Amino acid sequence: MTPNLTYVIVIGVLVAAGVTLLLERSLTRVLMGVILLGNGANLLLLTGGRAGGPPIVGTTPQEEMSDPLPQAMILTAIVITLGMTAFLLALAYRSWHLNGHDEVQDDVEDRRIMDLAERDEVPDDDVDGDDDDDDETEAGAERTLAGTVDSGRAG
Repeated sequence: MTPNLTYVIVIGVLVAAGVTLLLERSLTRVLMGVILLGNGANLLLLTGGRAGGPPIVGTTPQEEMSDPLPQAMILTAIVITLGMTAFLLALAYRSWHLNGHDEVQDDVEDRRIMDLAERDEVPDDDVDGDDDDDDETEAGAERTLAGTVDSGRAG
């Protein structure tokens, strides 16, 4: 069974618009992106099903039954999208109530890392540096932890 071209175009538009809106800074637009992406996913799952009679044994011959799995997956996707929508709506409302806007601000640490990347520098407080001292510190911490566990068993 080949899917209808209209379905494919609508799915592509919904997913593209949803992803575009998800990349915005406004939580209201992110909310709309989640809704559009969820509806695009539901239509995508709908195209995977085979048309036929109701999947009830005894009412329809087995070879003419529709596949019930896409229906169950769509119902699950609807519930998940509804939960995400409620969560993002609560986040946007809380942000609007506290700040007067629903824009997501840049994190200070993210901004610092972006500035360092633009200058092609490595931060001074690099935790994952190439120093061999880290391995010795981790081994010492493991010995201390093992000693604490052993002394707890002895008592």
